[in-house]
Amino acid sequence: MTATTADTTASARRAMIDSQLRVSGVNHERVLAAMNAVAREQFVPPAARGHAYIDRAIPLGAGQALPAPLFHGMLLSEALPQPGERVLVVTSGSGYLAALVETMGALVDRLDVAEGAPSTALKAQYDAVLVDGAIEELPEWLGKALVEGGRIATGLVLRGVTRLASGRKLGGSVQLLPLAEVGIPVLGLFARAKSWSF
Repeated sequence: MTATTADTTASARRAMIDSQLRVSGVNHERVLAAMNAVAREQFVPPAARGHAYIDRAIPLGAGQALPAPLFHGMLLSEALPQPGERVLVVTSGSGYLAALVETMGALVDRLDVAEGAPSTALKAQYDAVLVDGAIEELPEWLGKALVEGGRIATGLVLRGVTRLASGRKLGGSVQLLPLAEVGIPVLGLFARAKSWSF
């Protein structure tokens, strides 16, 4: 990467923070510092690097997409991974969210759902689970991966609309609370089973 290219992408990151995140209420300094430190353009196909910082999802191929920066800023602000916490990042091919969480000091495991659901229960227990996309239904195996009191932040599809959602594991179960409406790519693995209705 040339000095000019590095300057351009650094300027694009600052513009993302000032014109997309701050104006939308993402103001937590640890979140903004992480998003300023991680080069988003390194997590998209080469042909998309010139618009890595636009305020929309970027196709990654094979039906997967990297969500827009605002979703990542909102997700991290809601979950606030702490240094030393064990965090599971559920992704669909991009390591961007995992890199952000690591930059915030957490210990990260990645689960790439582009490869399908795990065939057995996850062995580790996590303080937090972050899902890099929208789900229609939270699978039981993912809730079991949380410690009691652990938190989850994800996108959630409700009546065809995607929203940021969060929850905690209390009494062994996880309930998601829908929050702000925001555009989020849907992770097909977490689609609700189709049923007939009359």
